[in-house]
Amino acid sequence: MMRPSRVHVVGAGLAGLAAALALAEAGVGVVLHEAAPHAGGRCRSYFDAGLGCRIDNGNHLLIAGNRAAMRYLREIGARHSLTGPGKALFPFLDRRTGERWTLRPNAGPLPWWVLAPGRRVKGTGPLDYLPARRLADAPAEMTVSRALDPSAAIFRRLWQPLAVAALNTEVESASARLFGTILNETLGAGGGACVPLVPCEGLSESLVDPALVKLKALGAELRLGSRLRAVAFAGGALASLDFEGSLEPLSAGQAAILAVPAPIATRLVPELSAPDEFRAIVNAHFRVSLRGDAPWFVGIIGGMAEWVFRKPDVLSVTVSAADRMIDTPADELAPALWQDVAAAYGLSAEPLPPWQIVKEKRATFAATPAQLARRPGAATRWDNLVLAGDWIDTGLPATIEGALRSGFSAAERLLARAAS
Repeated sequence: MMRPSRVHVVGAGLAGLAAALALAEAGVGVVLHEAAPHAGGRCRSYFDAGLGCRIDNGNHLLIAGNRAAMRYLREIGARHSLTGPGKALFPFLDRRTGERWTLRPNAGPLPWWVLAPGRRVKGTGPLDYLPARRLADAPAEMTVSRALDPSAAIFRRLWQPLAVAALNTEVESASARLFGTILNETLGAGGGACVPLVPCEGLSESLVDPALVKLKALGAELRLGSRLRAVAFAGGALASLDFEGSLEPLSAGQAAILAVPAPIATRLVPELSAPDEFRAIVNAHFRVSLRGDAPWFVGIIGGMAEWVFRKPDVLSVTVSAADRMIDTPADELAPALWQDVAAAYGLSAEPLPPWQIVKEKRATFAATPAQLARRPGAATRWDNLVLAGDWIDTGLPATIEGALRSGFSAAERLLARAAS
């Protein structure tokens, strides 16, 4: 296959943006298509009229060890748009007991922090951390709750909240091996890799808008409201893309990257294997302004909320693997979640501040052993069609890091084929 002269990247979420960026920087002509009127996919900011301010459509935490995310931010010139505590600090509140502690891994890879009571999870000892080192080598069918002892304090106070947040899947069903990979890239890599990073303003300002500016400067074309309805193949190659009646034939030297959600990809190319089971996320946003020395986020144990993030003018809650509450009316969820938020930040439980509830019923694929087996690689049997997205087999769950890795890998695959 010759070096592509033009690549259609379908989907302007983070996977598509990363792919388009890598190709455009390599001098390839890029057309970036997005069905929605905005880029960013499930990672963006918008103005909420009810709250009277901008909010993120979800809460995403980056860490310094996210290699693809750091590369992406450097290339779009947005590393300065992230802030945080500057150290690996993870504060927790146990709602059942009222206890607080801060997980503080040391910077280097040798985990001496587990020997210091003031750095590890309250109620745990150094030996409690050892079983997690074996997770990455667990049998493929093993789940988190089978691989680790659910009756142990460390399970309830650390492994469970981390697994649910990272995998968006309940521990009874979530893959132990995938959770092990996450731990190896975070706590296993030392506190220097775990330094939390959050946007100074919002997800769009850090991850989307600067990428669009860079792509425009590189000559890439962005087509919003461009919905792919069908694809056609001929002679062992992708032959055309049908964008709601506007046909884009692919001549020799042209290719496409399909960076759309799994259900859309399998509708367009039915023979693809892809995850078909999903989990919900519920986010709650409360209009509250706090002083700058308040924690950037707090993990909540034993409450309804799981993680609370301090953002400009807003406290935002994330509840992962939230299928159990997806049908609960928003006016019931808001006051219940606010109790946890108020406790986490030492605020009054009354009155309830202005709020907004955002539910994503199919937020990510279910990170179960069975669903992991359905994840395809980036390659397809057509040389000029490559896949990208957090649902393909990146070795990671459906995260920002996974999406960005998939986008870079898709672009590199097309470029590598041309060089071989």
